[in-house]
Amino acid sequence: MNRRMLSKEDEAAVGGDEIEVRREDQDKINKFSRLHQRELLIEEELGVKNKEKEELDDITAELELADEDELVPYKIGDAFFHVPLEKAQEMLGTSGAKVEEDISELEDKLGTIRQEMTQLKVELYARFGRTINLET
Repeated sequence: MNRRMLSKEDEAAVGGDEIEVRREDQDKINKFSRLHQRELLIEEELGVKNKEKEELDDITAELELADEDELVPYKIGDAFFHVPLEKAQEMLGTSGAKVEEDISELEDKLGTIRQEMTQLKVELYARFGRTINLET
């Protein structure tokens, strides 16, 4: 990224046109910051859920190769239980559907947060121009 150093005239011009930060402006800046933090947390959680879905898909594919009469270990919490193949596949299907639902909800939340952040950016850049940096 190429940054230009401000000349003394630029600094004086910026200082001379200083914009008062009103309470409502500060509230918007604070809200943007909170939304950005939530965005980061949701992105992290979404990454975990996508990895979980990928692992469930891999396990489902692997179980297709198992014998129908075979008992397979299935992890519930911290313990493994030996269950019939059909039951394990059913439980994997349920877990997969739940993870997909969680992913969908997280993506919806993320979309809403990003819309709010975009609106706040528009309002704050309209008020402060280049004197504020909201790039995340």
